[in-house]
Amino acid sequence: MTAAAAQQPVSLADLAIQFGCELIGDPDATITHVATLSEAGVGGLSFLANPRYASDLASSGATAVIVSPGDADAKGPANRLIHADPYGIYAAIAQRLYPGPALQSGIHASATVDPTASVATSAEIGPGVVVGAGASVGENCRIGANTVIGAGASIGTGTALAANVTVAESVVLGERCRVQSGAVIGSEGFGFAPTSDGWRRVPQVGTVRVGDDVDIGANTTIDRGAIGDTVIGDDVKLDNLVQIAHNVRIGAHTAMAAQCGIAGSTVIGERCLFAGHSGAVGHVTICDGVIVNGKTMVTKDISEPGAYGAALPAMPLSDYRRMVARVRQLDKMATRVAELAKHREK
Repeated sequence: MTAAAAQQPVSLADLAIQFGCELIGDPDATITHVATLSEAGVGGLSFLANPRYASDLASSGATAVIVSPGDADAKGPANRLIHADPYGIYAAIAQRLYPGPALQSGIHASATVDPTASVATSAEIGPGVVVGAGASVGENCRIGANTVIGAGASIGTGTALAANVTVAESVVLGERCRVQSGAVIGSEGFGFAPTSDGWRRVPQVGTVRVGDDVDIGANTTIDRGAIGDTVIGDDVKLDNLVQIAHNVRIGAHTAMAAQCGIAGSTVIGERCLFAGHSGAVGHVTICDGVIVNGKTMVTKDISEPGAYGAALPAMPLSDYRRMVARVRQLDKMATRVAELAKHREK
């Protein structure tokens, strides 16, 4: 598959200067697109960050590759940008090569903006957008088609909402956030009180406060607080299909992969990583610097940084059934061992 061409080709010399890389090779070589090591061709820029792909470097047809100092002399394309963080520099260069479409300032004729709302003149308001009473949309925002911004909500400078996003009333989004299609921010939390007659709905009177530089994936939901607010810190990255319940607090620079679920009133520290399909029960506290492996459920407070995991890896079904059968016998075995220990003591 051919990679999309960059909006403006650039020389390796320019890239090396702008991004602080050591350049080995032809400074006039032109980069026109990014690609994987195995698929790159003339004009392509790739990178090596994972040793699993080291074998692809030798046969790569890329015009240039970004590598760490340890791979500077490895066999492969002659043109190299050397940096201690190849993946991070690749991301920065890719942003320069693919800056996205230019902002089209103005309000589309089919959008509905309440007279009491405030929309910056530099903002782009797409077709079918609804901006509620007292809401504000900051400078250089991009609001995609059919997105709804509720009454009193605030969208910070440079934030981009894709099509069909819902930002409920009074929600606050910081600056330079990106929210993908289908996301719902500020939905009513799952609050119901059990009574003798069934469930009674508990009004969710808080809101959601999202910091700066936050990314929220497609079809992710963040519930408003029941009492007080749900808070998402600066530079948090939430993948697609993530559920954040009411009154959760997530610290800065934490990232969660797809299908994570965080139950109500959980507090998560800074720079934590949650792998796919992991989560936490309600009312637990997780300290800074915790890594939660895939399919792991945090059921109690974590006070020490580090990696945690509890999910079973895939195994043949016959082995799994045998293991379950043995687990079911553990209680009887423990009782028997205790009886034998008492007998021995006599």
